[in-house]
Amino acid sequence: MNNQSKVSRATYLSRNLGDFAESLEIAGVAYEKVEDLRYGTNPHQPAAFYRPISGNRPIGNMRIVKSGKSGLSQTNLEDISHALNIVKFFDRPACACMKHVNPSGAAAAASDAESLAEVYRKARDCDPRAAFGSVVAFNVEVDGETAQEIMKSFVECVVAPAYSAAALAAFNHPEARLNRQIRIVEGGDLAGLPKFVGDDCRACRTLKVLHDGSLVVAEPLLTAVRGIDDLPAAAAVDKKNGEVVSVVQPKPGQLPDLLTAWYINLNVRSNGVVIVKNGGTLAVGTGEQDRVGAVEQAVAKFREKYQGKEDMTDAAMASDGFFPFPDAVEVAAAAGITAVVAPAGSLRDGEVIARANQLGVALRHAPERIFSHH
Repeated sequence: MNNQSKVSRATYLSRNLGDFAESLEIAGVAYEKVEDLRYGTNPHQPAAFYRPISGNRPIGNMRIVKSGKSGLSQTNLEDISHALNIVKFFDRPACACMKHVNPSGAAAAASDAESLAEVYRKARDCDPRAAFGSVVAFNVEVDGETAQEIMKSFVECVVAPAYSAAALAAFNHPEARLNRQIRIVEGGDLAGLPKFVGDDCRACRTLKVLHDGSLVVAEPLLTAVRGIDDLPAAAAVDKKNGEVVSVVQPKPGQLPDLLTAWYINLNVRSNGVVIVKNGGTLAVGTGEQDRVGAVEQAVAKFREKYQGKEDMTDAAMASDGFFPFPDAVEVAAAAGITAVVAPAGSLRDGEVIARANQLGVALRHAPERIFSHH
């Protein structure tokens, strides 16, 4: 960028940032301005950050521990929000790596013996190329070992409830040239974030601004899935064959993986699928216009990036929408996936269940669709 364009951009931002009021009210919720942001989605878009005036807001009240070269952008905040929206579901240590408002990888501890650093590595190494420059979120205090692991590759921002003294020392190490400008954010209690249908979420409604300035105000995407009991065996009535039920039982460990995949998929752009094994993502398929394409994308990404180092044998997969045809289950089964969760609703549900039975795939039905068009 030449000096003239730098001046033009600075003048543009200065002129337009004045348009952001110190307080405002939308859909009956009062907001106060926290700060002007580094920029919006792109550097030439001014933006400001607001929070609800009342209530305990883990994001609105977060504290910047280390600011880096400059402050946060709109994309940083969106990545922080979506990453926290994943790890909030887990009682055990969890980590999410977000890049451009999609998870490049996420993981939760598969056992009490698994360290937080190992959980982070599982999340990062799902797609280490995409994780370059990501926002990383945790649901527990970050320790020194995990901080040292984070500093081995370029990370834009870290957000967690707390940091140990050893972690802060690692983030501020004078020889940490690669991540010298890393931003460290201390968030609040994640219990302040709604999770399940029925939780209080009036202040968390989503706003979509249409291109003429019109607004769509909607309830946030929450889930009715509180545990594995909310993921029953798939069943449907087929006009030709009558009632069809999934008869394949999930293998040990697959039900928790299905639940993990479901929670992660709440924050994947539709059409989306998430493939999980041993508590960590193997691949994420996102943004496809057809469902089988999302599965094909995830499988292709896995094969390209792991190149035989890992396999999908007995992995679990979540789909954010129903399967209109059996083809997505067929692609998943061919890759080694043997447990799948998806909502019901297809005219061919019976056909899909019957095909899953033939392929040895345990098919579970979720109670809702979870399309996310963020």
